[in-house]
Amino acid sequence: MRAGLRLVLGHFVRRSKATIFIILLPLTAALPGCAGLYFHDAGAPPAPPPQYRLADWPYKEYWTGFVFNGAKIGFSRLRIAPAEHQAGRYQIRSEATFTLRFLGVEKKIQVRSLDLVREDLALVEFAHDYSIDGNELKLTGAVEGGVLRVAADTRGNRTKQEFPVMDKVYPTSVIALYPVRHGLEIGRRYVYEVYDGQSQTLAPAEQEIQAYERSELFEGNAYRIRTRLLGHGVTTWINDRGIPLFELALNGAMISAHESEAEAKRYLTQASLNKQDVLLDFSLVRVDTPIPEPRRTARLRIALEGLDAGSLPPNDPGQQCRGENNAVLCEIRALAPAANRARPPRDGYEKYLRPTLTAPSVDPRIRARARAIAGDEAPSAAVALLVDWMQKNIERVPVDVFSAIDVLEGKKAECQGHAYLYTALARALGIPTRVVNGLVYAEEHRGFLYHSWNESLVNGEWLPVDPTFGQVGADATHIKLIEGESPADLLPLVELVGRIKARVVSFETR
Repeated sequence: MRAGLRLVLGHFVRRSKATIFIILLPLTAALPGCAGLYFHDAGAPPAPPPQYRLADWPYKEYWTGFVFNGAKIGFSRLRIAPAEHQAGRYQIRSEATFTLRFLGVEKKIQVRSLDLVREDLALVEFAHDYSIDGNELKLTGAVEGGVLRVAADTRGNRTKQEFPVMDKVYPTSVIALYPVRHGLEIGRRYVYEVYDGQSQTLAPAEQEIQAYERSELFEGNAYRIRTRLLGHGVTTWINDRGIPLFELALNGAMISAHESEAEAKRYLTQASLNKQDVLLDFSLVRVDTPIPEPRRTARLRIALEGLDAGSLPPNDPGQQCRGENNAVLCEIRALAPAANRARPPRDGYEKYLRPTLTAPSVDPRIRARARAIAGDEAPSAAVALLVDWMQKNIERVPVDVFSAIDVLEGKKAECQGHAYLYTALARALGIPTRVVNGLVYAEEHRGFLYHSWNESLVNGEWLPVDPTFGQVGADATHIKLIEGESPADLLPLVELVGRIKARVVSFETR
């Protein structure tokens, strides 16, 4: 049970910043509400405002260490160098390595990226390699004729995207460099278009240089810069040499600060020895009222706090939510498969039949497996056969994946991977299917964890299906928050993790 780990860690990966370490650990919880105690006005900033061209950049590389929810988890490095035999172009190489534990299992994540940029940091082409739990994803792209063309490859499956570019587009590796390149002047605002490999989307980055400050958390003075990208905010302190000294994200749960190469590598060694289950501790939504035998829960009434106004969970035949007394009250009931009916027309459901990077339903390996499992069975029977086959053949372990092919060939995955594979198999059989994401009750942890499952159109109705738990008709502890399978679809979850509180009002067991 875990959805969107890559996106949570993506806050670190996309910024490639930097950390101060042991003194930060006791401050992690206090910083969001007590920032004024640690950051002070540093007086008048240097005049004229610092501004550097890449040809005269004051450093060639910097190293970063990371703290997540009070635990050390890894480091990153960013290097800048002129591109060989390409006048006026520069290579920005960045890499990040993380080690953390989830549900008692050690997880290792590595990202390597090469961005070729012009002198003004505008993107020319890129190559990014992602590795998590032994699974690989490679993204390559180039800007040509006003279009950014991107290819994604994983286990022999390739998908392509094209993004019209109005003016220029920038890689996320330059987010900390952009205000340094264009001028660190208090009050300046920058808006520019960014390609984010983590979410595989094009989006505007908005930056404001807010203040010039000093702090006990870093040496010297620095410019405080607030950045918003894809709905999420990060605050960074950058000194007059353009070095990112300190950064806060996810309401202070993520902290990074500048350090030496030796410190960074030692930091990762310490991270590998850390036995704290930081992701579980951060994401678990605890409740006072336990729910025994949650997989048999037929009805649940629950009050949720921490959701933004206007972001109520979706309503459908099995879930009804409404605002009540500064909370959201949801009533959820388990749905059984509808009575037999003729297969509904596909009109209006095409998007739930299309192949995607995560659910490549036209891949010959997926199509062959789907036919072997269910053949020409009707949707109601096919869904049950798919779930039964996955229960018998796909191991349920906290292993992250990039696509259904990773699961089919590796024969193991966490909930998101199970949802990807089920989606691909069902679509290969012509059954409209979508991935939904939200919370589900975990009896062993006495609370709710973030989870992914499915809905399939069976006999004209959307039926909740949880291949992780082997449920055709998911139990009522499944609280749907958003729909979608792409990294971009999951972005709204990032800001919710660590914020939601829940109170069980009542429940019924079947």
